[in-house]
Amino acid sequence: MMLRTQISLRPEAHRRARARAAELGVSLAEYLRRLVDADLDQPAAPSGASGLFDLGRSTGSDVSSHKDRYIGEAVDAERLPPDR
Repeated sequence: MMLRTQISLRPEAHRRARARAAELGVSLAEYLRRLVDADLDQPAAPSGASGLFDLGRSTGSDVSSHKDRYIGEAVDAERLPPDR
């Protein structure tokens, strides 16, 4: 069973989404369903600067050599508006 919902998109985003759906040969609604499904299937990524501090636990991480840049980028991302 599907539930009906309504969303609002900026005109440019709507145009681009319709074009992408057409490239894929699906309706806009199907394209958006696939995007939502793909996003929900991903593990939740840590948000903000606090997510950086667990990166060093994996092997092959370059956090030790680039930590200052990564922290700066994370802090900027939290401070700057999303439409940057």
